[in-house]
Amino acid sequence: MTKEINMSTKYDPTAVEAGRYETWKEQGVFKPSGNEEAHPYSVVLPPPNVTGKLHLGHAWDTTLQDILIRQKRMQGFDTLWVPGMDHAGIATQAKVEARLRENNVTRYDLGREKFIEQVWDWKDEYASIIKQQWGKLGLSLDYSRERFTLDEGLSKAVRKVFVDLYKKGLIYRGEYIINWDPQARTALSDIEVIHQDDEGAFYHVSYPFVDEGVTYDGKNYIEIATTRPETMMGDVAVAVHPSDERYKALIGKQVRVPLINRDIPIIADEYVDPEFGTGMVKITPAHDPNDFLVGNRHNLERINTMNDDATMNEKAGKYVGMDRFEARKAIVADLKELGVMLNVEPIVHSVGHSERTGVQVESRLSTQWFVKMQPLAAEALAMQKGDDRVDFWPPRFENTFSSWMEDIHDWVISRQLWWGHQIPAWYHKETGEIYVGETAPSDLENWEQDNDVLDTWFSSALWPFSTMGWPDTDSADFNRYFPTSTLVTGYDIIFFWVARMMFQSKEFTGRQPFKNVLIHGLIRDEQGRKMSKSLGNGIDPMDVIEKYGADALRWFLSTGSTPGQDVRFSYTKMDAAWNFINKIWNASRYVIMNLDDTTEAKLPSQAELSLADKWIVSRLNKTIKHVTEMLDKFEFSEANRALYNFIWNDFADWYIEMTKETLNGDNSQAKVNVQNTLAYVLDQTLRLLHPIMPFVTEKIWLSMPHEGSSLVIADYPEYDANLDNPIAESQFQSLVDLITAVRNIRSEANAPMSTPIDLLIKTSDVTLANIFAENGDYISRFAHPKELQISADVVAPKLAMTQVITNAEIYVPLAELINIEDEIKRLADEVKRLAGEVKRGQGKLNNERFVSNAPEAVVVSEREKLADWEQKLAATEARLNELKNA
Repeated sequence: MTKEINMSTKYDPTAVEAGRYETWKEQGVFKPSGNEEAHPYSVVLPPPNVTGKLHLGHAWDTTLQDILIRQKRMQGFDTLWVPGMDHAGIATQAKVEARLRENNVTRYDLGREKFIEQVWDWKDEYASIIKQQWGKLGLSLDYSRERFTLDEGLSKAVRKVFVDLYKKGLIYRGEYIINWDPQARTALSDIEVIHQDDEGAFYHVSYPFVDEGVTYDGKNYIEIATTRPETMMGDVAVAVHPSDERYKALIGKQVRVPLINRDIPIIADEYVDPEFGTGMVKITPAHDPNDFLVGNRHNLERINTMNDDATMNEKAGKYVGMDRFEARKAIVADLKELGVMLNVEPIVHSVGHSERTGVQVESRLSTQWFVKMQPLAAEALAMQKGDDRVDFWPPRFENTFSSWMEDIHDWVISRQLWWGHQIPAWYHKETGEIYVGETAPSDLENWEQDNDVLDTWFSSALWPFSTMGWPDTDSADFNRYFPTSTLVTGYDIIFFWVARMMFQSKEFTGRQPFKNVLIHGLIRDEQGRKMSKSLGNGIDPMDVIEKYGADALRWFLSTGSTPGQDVRFSYTKMDAAWNFINKIWNASRYVIMNLDDTTEAKLPSQAELSLADKWIVSRLNKTIKHVTEMLDKFEFSEANRALYNFIWNDFADWYIEMTKETLNGDNSQAKVNVQNTLAYVLDQTLRLLHPIMPFVTEKIWLSMPHEGSSLVIADYPEYDANLDNPIAESQFQSLVDLITAVRNIRSEANAPMSTPIDLLIKTSDVTLANIFAENGDYISRFAHPKELQISADVVAPKLAMTQVITNAEIYVPLAELINIEDEIKRLADEVKRLAGEVKRGQGKLNNERFVSNAPEAVVVSEREKLADWEQKLAATEARLNELKNA
């Protein structure tokens, strides 16, 4: 046994946390136990992007993971928590390019090789910061297994997956309309496009018929409405619905595109909605995904009028070189001057923007690499119907996953970037032949590798198994820790990441990537707004830790964590978290200062325990059971609520106060029993709290009698049915109810503890009378009666305040302090309150559906509660009638 009494009079998180994380790393307590008989439990950290520092959302996400891994480690599981970071292709490259622009330098000025060196420097800078932040948060990661999505092992996995999918015909290269970011100059997948409302206009333009004599509605032109006149130079047709009677006679006729004077046909296609606008749509296959499909069906030319930076190219005629929005203004002006602009109708419409750069996305004709998604999605959906399914918490998010997978589109995986996994495809310089392989062609001088890189999510999708050593299927980690146990992530990346990990894992390992996926929400400000730079409402978790400590932040984040729900950050709640830890600190300091060198954190025999001891041990035991059950269900807030109530109410406010009588008394054996009980309860409580508050619990625990080097690897408390003591809990609760009732009477009568009172307790329950008599010292300490009378024959004085508790009535004669009318009013209000409780209980028990479906124990509990409320109501009504009739 060792004990280091080294606790300041006030909780100081800076002093408590200083150096502790480094000690844990030196002790190696974050690594797997190596116990092959233990059940494995593994988590892979969702890799943060090396684009910058961690934000509050990362702190929340990683805190939940750390709570799980710390608890499982203490429960004896062979735990592994793999850390790592994501290269985040487009996002990181955009950051580095922005830094270069400050010095008027572009990536093209540097060239690919030197630019990549710049990005690696950025990565090293921010990876170092992120690791420092992990330490500040107290994350128990196994750094010996740290990975990066561009390290050699993961790059090998990426190449194998690409090549295998290509050989299966699930990766192909083709010309399609894709989302294009003209600032980053790269393709985007659909889910990298954020739609927001922008101001725009419908421009109504007349397209004249080519043949003289052709008219519609008495006019020699048709009216076309477009929101994007800058794409008119790429128009190759006008489409109408084949069953639209208005335009059947026009199908096959030709009209002329203004400004460019290109003659284009009027065609029929079911894509057109006859009810929308004029029911006539211009077709621009190179600039709209729907038009692209129409063009394919009708063998129409694809005319791309823009460069990759969204300036107009030579196909745009006189507007060549103009930015797309400048060109729009110029074209509108020219159409007006030409007299063909019929109307400009201002509108607000939803427009796609790049998630990373914020610029308006272009639909652009481009040759890209794609993954054929339907077969992969079908496998993942089938997996969810078998034993190897992934369980979503909350379950409703499985519908989000399934809906997306059922309506899946092919995934564009090539990006026109330099930072990332370069596509393992080479083109023969003379023949144009394509070679796809995990290694370069042997005669490399005759081949040129594809310049594009893969979408970041391509490598992230492999994270659960590539970090475990795959594609080496003989890897010890892969065989022991895969599939992983739990993934913790936000609902905003179910499409981006969760779904992709699921179908890639099923395809390449035949297994689920993780057994559970816990979905949480977003961190919002006190007003419920999403945190963003534009609103200036972001919170740096390191600033919060500096002020309150990591444990307070972790407590706040986990207390507010209900699966699937958002959480609002609040400094008021942070104050409450700090106050709670300070309460723990002060309670612990009291316990430790009252222990002897011979004290053990070991429970005395039941025969040696007082009523208060038995009560606190039983309450602790129930708390252990409830907290364990709640964490198994990822109900962090419920687990924290149980811990808070036990520590603040049961342990600190009641039990510790009760122990002062014994610790200051003359019974040495009773004192030893209380000391050991105090040490045991505090020890078990610290173990329960440790996964949530690792720093302060470790500090306190090391100041107590303990065995072992660290709470990190100490045993987690286990529920013991033998320690349940409902009789002791009921008896002690009666004592608490009595003391609380007297305190309430003193408060209402404005009679402080210094004011002498008589306390009369009327009860015909012999056991209850004995409990009150045996614990007279407690009653004296907490109620301060001048005279205490306990009897079934107590006669209530007329001028007395009354409180009814279970099986007893309490009278406090205060003739000089009370007004009889005030007491009648108070009792009438109490009767009304108790009648409401009785009505609620009766309603519940008269509900056949509740009685039939609820567990028997719940129904029995409700019946007991109802009987108790009815007894209290009857006694209170009787006392009220006495006073009224006196």
